[in-house]
Amino acid sequence: RASKSARTVVITGVPDGLLHDDIMADILVIHFQMAKNNGGDVEEVVFPTREKGVAYVTFEDQEAAERVLKKEEHQLEDKRLSRPYLLTVTRYSGKVSPFLMYLVVLPV
Repeated sequence: RASKSARTVVITGVPDGLLHDDIMADILVIHFQMAKNNGGDVEEVVFPTREKGVAYVTFEDQEAAERVLKKEEHQLEDKRLSRPYLLTVTRYSGKVSPFLMYLVVLPV
């Protein structure tokens, strides 16, 4: 079985503050388990995170993560959302925490 980081993807563009966090996490699970979204069995969803609008989705197997990464566009749709939301799915890198990408290093 592949490592957790190899089975995890980073989701950005998650609507923040519209619904209770638990409900949004459930909507993400449903989205990423659907065949039409190239998904698979979801092991875990981490939402909310320290970064606004960001979630981490870990799949049971690495193949599902790879399929989701290959899908060109992810539209998050649910009857509880007022409209579809475009999500960006990127590979999780365990080496650099995603929130560090937004830090600006200033010379001392």
